[in-house]
Amino acid sequence: MSLTSMIDTHLHLIDRSALSYPWLSGVDALNRDFPYEEYALQAHRAGITQALHMEVDVSPSDIESESDYIAGLAKREGSLITGAISSCRPEEHGFAAFLDRQRANPLVKGFRRVLHVVPDDLAESALFRENISRLGGTGYTFDLCVLPRQIDKAIALVDLAPNVQFILDHCGVPDIEGDGLDAWRGKISDIAGRPNVTAKISGVVAYADARTWRVETLEPYVHHVIDSFGWDRLVWGSDWPVCTLGGGLATWVAATHALLSGCSDGEKAKLFSENAKRIWNLG
Repeated sequence: MSLTSMIDTHLHLIDRSALSYPWLSGVDALNRDFPYEEYALQAHRAGITQALHMEVDVSPSDIESESDYIAGLAKREGSLITGAISSCRPEEHGFAAFLDRQRANPLVKGFRRVLHVVPDDLAESALFRENISRLGGTGYTFDLCVLPRQIDKAIALVDLAPNVQFILDHCGVPDIEGDGLDAWRGKISDIAGRPNVTAKISGVVAYADARTWRVETLEPYVHHVIDSFGWDRLVWGSDWPVCTLGGGLATWVAATHALLSGCSDGEKAKLFSENAKRIWNLG
């Protein structure tokens, strides 16, 4: 029996001695170091074979330092890290020069600007949209991290950059604890109609009630994303260490496998590894 390899497309590492994370002071449960060694032990036990590091909203002055830091970890013998999604500031005039500098770092596979922590109109500016369009044809992706109420704005951005591959993080951040299925479901169907968007099955355990959620709690959300996007436009991520707020890495991996019971080996392989390899050109 061969095991399906798992590529974690959403790993966060935190090292407060190396980088500055202003937002951590407001999240006590995550306000500590989460080093590679801690993640790697859990990941190997869970069957994860590769990982993409996802930017952790460091101070703007540390954005490129974060990529350098992750590159150092990736060079370690046996490292799981095979790529990185860098933070960026598309709303700034220096983005084009920033993008040129990233081409020298083969570890960088894409970019993210978390949009639910900034004013809604930031992504509507002409400069932001022009800079996102610069990613077309480069092979770089752009992660969309938005709340359900912002998905319409994300769709507008996607439609203006049809040659850019977008990744919708965390199933579109549904309010599972608040029973937000109806408010979220139609928006997911709408954005799934855009062929240049891939959905990431990640993060959802942090949006459920940590004390009471079960696999059945997550099922309508995860299955709607799968049904809407189809198996060729899905990737999987742990969202470690944020997933520790909802039970931890092993719990989320186990829940994912339970949610996929009845799916074929080929479908699981697309979600867990094949799509990620294709999108980010991973070996």
